[in-house]
Amino acid sequence: MDEKDWNILQTIYKERNITKAAEQLYISQPSLTYRIQQLEKEFGVKILSRRKRGVDFTTEGEYLVQYANEMLRQLRETKDFLNNLEGKIKGTLRLGVSQTYARYELPGILAEFLTNYPDVDLQLKTGFSYEVIQMLHKEETNIGIVRDPYDWKGQKVLIEEEDIFLVSSKEIELEQLPALSRIEYTTDPSLKNTIDQWWKETFDVPPKITMEVDLIDTCREMVTNGLGYAFLPGICLKGNHKLKTYKLRFRKKNLQRQTWLVFNEHSLELSVARTFIDFFRGNGGGGHREDSHTLFES
Repeated sequence: MDEKDWNILQTIYKERNITKAAEQLYISQPSLTYRIQQLEKEFGVKILSRRKRGVDFTTEGEYLVQYANEMLRQLRETKDFLNNLEGKIKGTLRLGVSQTYARYELPGILAEFLTNYPDVDLQLKTGFSYEVIQMLHKEETNIGIVRDPYDWKGQKVLIEEEDIFLVSSKEIELEQLPALSRIEYTTDPSLKNTIDQWWKETFDVPPKITMEVDLIDTCREMVTNGLGYAFLPGICLKGNHKLKTYKLRFRKKNLQRQTWLVFNEHSLELSVARTFIDFFRGNGGGGHREDSHTLFES
């Protein structure tokens, strides 16, 4: 059993489907099936249980997947350690980043980092912040950039804080909101809970939600075209002066969202991770617009 087999087990476990796993691994389905059969013969156990639309893992198969995950992790760490011995900043930097931050802030930072450290190989995954935390727990990434730290117990560094705005294409008054069309977008549960809490403290009726979209950019464009109002973080409003923006206050404090750099302690053993953390601390926050002229306070 070698690295190729570990990747096979890991991929099948993720896809739970032989055909999809074969596509991911760029090998034929018969070759993949044959290799699983050889592994079953080698260990004398049944690894997979086939069902109508995919496969399940037996207890023995689950154990082998855990073994494969551990072996791949150790292999990555060994390669990173050996790269560190050369005294150069090189190796693989595995990043998990909030999709909103990845969209608006990360590209320029990464471009500058890789220009300064061209021997670094980058592996980037994006998702909601809670998904990035899961990546860190599974050790799929060295470092995470999240909009909220959730239950993260490891090390974390506050990068920046930004205001949450109510945005509209025209001026509106606070008392008008329950009667106006509201546009929502898919976001992290923590931000949604923050806005919901503000609303419940401010109004005793539910909002009039007329649109639910998947992307923050779609939501912003709908607002720009006068189709309703929305609650948006400042990160997506930089340079946009078409919209009327209103800061939200809750119990005499601005409603804000934080961005954090989070990482496991053993990540600091890798020079490439330490270098990125130091670089990011010096180049992180981009700053957000501060020209809103009205406060909506709860």
